[in-house]
Amino acid sequence: MSNTKILVTGANGQIGRVLTTALREKYGKETVLATDITKIEGDIEPFEFLDILNTQRLKEIVQDYDITQVYHLAAILSASGEWNPVKTWNINLNGLLSILELAREKQMDRVFFPSTIAVFGNTTPRINTHQDVPLLPTTVYGMSKTSGELWCNYYHLKYGVDARSVRYPGIIGWQSLPAGGTTDYAVEIYHEALKSGKYECFLAENTRLPMMYMNDAIKATIDLMEAPKESLSLHYGYNLAAMSFTPAEIAAEIQKHIPDFKISYKPDFRQEIAASWSETIDDSQARKDWNWKPDFDLASMTVDMLKHLREIL
Repeated sequence: MSNTKILVTGANGQIGRVLTTALREKYGKETVLATDITKIEGDIEPFEFLDILNTQRLKEIVQDYDITQVYHLAAILSASGEWNPVKTWNINLNGLLSILELAREKQMDRVFFPSTIAVFGNTTPRINTHQDVPLLPTTVYGMSKTSGELWCNYYHLKYGVDARSVRYPGIIGWQSLPAGGTTDYAVEIYHEALKSGKYECFLAENTRLPMMYMNDAIKATIDLMEAPKESLSLHYGYNLAAMSFTPAEIAAEIQKHIPDFKISYKPDFRQEIAASWSETIDDSQARKDWNWKPDFDLASMTVDMLKHLREIL
């Protein structure tokens, strides 16, 4: 890794903050450049402001810092994306194409592109969803990620770009509140359980969705990027799984630690989005190709979430 220089786009996002820290702990602070359109709090140098649609500035950064790997996280999420579909498409897809073009031109080592369970739709089997299934997403976010997977595969086949991708389930972490995702309730509920002892959920109580603790999401991302190229059979989104639960089940787990916690339900437009996604995921290909295995289930995640949130709230 002595000659590796890593660029993280969208480093101020829910995953970006934690991933940037983890990469710097692993490879050294000066090895990892954080970029975003907003300044990150705390000790975040080296940092550069970057609008992912500013291709000229992106090229300058890649050139100035001798970037060899990119973790491309800059995107607009599922629920937020429905408020401005054209902008979401532009940022999510054209931003990726700029990264892939630079990877081709500069012969970068590898590129990471985060896909999502939002690529699944009403044509996808919802139980134990296999790796290769019909994809007909119903959100512009899902559409952009589906197209992004295809572009990653195309650049690999056509130009030899080592593009790597996982389909993240809902990500739960104590480090920050997410903004604009359909699975956000699974983070908000822990905050509200400690702050107010109650939570009004925007999904129906029996809406089952695949979820993952942030620690596992970061581990999966880095493990995939470190895997030998010859072991990988896919250069589009690997299915990724850890646990699946409903709002009622996560509430029951929280009540084991906070017995007086109350939950109510008021589904909004995000319910329709969630209803089009898978309930459980078959990630056997990831387990086979790069030995993926999660460390956290609902019970152990809840213990860790409440521990950390009690320290910071």
